[in-house]
Amino acid sequence: MHNYNILITTMRLDIGGAETHIVELAKGLSREGFNVVVASTGGVYEKELIDSNIKVYHVPLDNKKPHNVVKAYYRLKSIIKDNEIDLVHAHARIPGFICGLLHKKMGFPFVTTAHGTWKTGYGLRYITNWGQKTVAVSEDIRKYLLDNYKIEDKNIKVTINGIDTGKFSPDIDCSDVTAELKLSPEDRKIVYISRFDSDRSYIINKLLEIIPELAESIQNLKVIMVGSGNILDSVKERAQDINSSTGHDTVVVAGSRTDINKFTALADLFIGFGRSSLEALAAGRPLILAGNVGYIGILDEHSLDAAVKSNFSGRGYSKAESETLINDITKVLLQMGGEERNALGGFGRSLIENSYSVKRMVKDNIDVYMQLLKHKL
Repeated sequence: MHNYNILITTMRLDIGGAETHIVELAKGLSREGFNVVVASTGGVYEKELIDSNIKVYHVPLDNKKPHNVVKAYYRLKSIIKDNEIDLVHAHARIPGFICGLLHKKMGFPFVTTAHGTWKTGYGLRYITNWGQKTVAVSEDIRKYLLDNYKIEDKNIKVTINGIDTGKFSPDIDCSDVTAELKLSPEDRKIVYISRFDSDRSYIINKLLEIIPELAESIQNLKVIMVGSGNILDSVKERAQDINSSTGHDTVVVAGSRTDINKFTALADLFIGFGRSSLEALAAGRPLILAGNVGYIGILDEHSLDAAVKSNFSGRGYSKAESETLINDITKVLLQMGGEERNALGGFGRSLIENSYSVKRMVKDNIDVYMQLLKHKL
């Protein structure tokens, strides 16, 4: 295969489902012989890319302030010229908008990925650029694109969130994190991993709300929360208040980490949505699928269809209610035996191995690239 030069742009490289998707895609493309360059505002995942010999650039792509947009435009223009970029792949609205302007000026093949649904009011629909080809990470996002934007169906490719089943595995040694957090074998550990941003706050707040009640019935409860964002400080403050009321370090806010596979592996129960929920399944952990837009509950063969149709987001379902969340957590940690929890974990691991591989995700993206790059030969 021709050694094409690919520029991937995104807002940032901090903890989040889209961010880890991008990291796995970049590494996968590199393994397939593509020369990959990544531009973003920066973040904790830069090191993983650099360690994989992928060049990274800092570009202010995380806000739409006019001076930053202008700066990002000229910085990206220089990166594209200096690296002789053959194709640009943008993730998120701001990178897509700026790369769309450059595409009109420079004429490079232009692909975007839709990781979720965005607001379209107040003219936002008209500053959204989906490129010549769009990759959607689920069928419901494909439908959203067709319903809200003038995109032809033939220009949308549905893919998956590919998970590295070697990195996210029940066999991962997490003893260093267990020691760091001073966890004991008796602890019942709930793990939540996501961005701590205001647009992700519903399920974070709901979980914090019910912890005091859970701690009364579940001995040695530990709720470990991993991530960073604009509500991190308020989450830490609430965690301190909860710990004061329970008299124990019931809530542990670990902040931004890149060793999230170890946190996933140590969980007795994982609560989350999106890509992090798939990573938990790969690690063989029981999962309660609880998203900011909807709640599906304990993931098993009965709820799988709903999870898949919503791309593990809960879209289209009612939001989590405190009582429902408490009942499901109690069921997994207190009512289920070890054998039943292990069966749930095995079910999830098998699902990821069979249907959500990184290899398939990378191939889907390459197929889209080649539809545009074949014209450059």
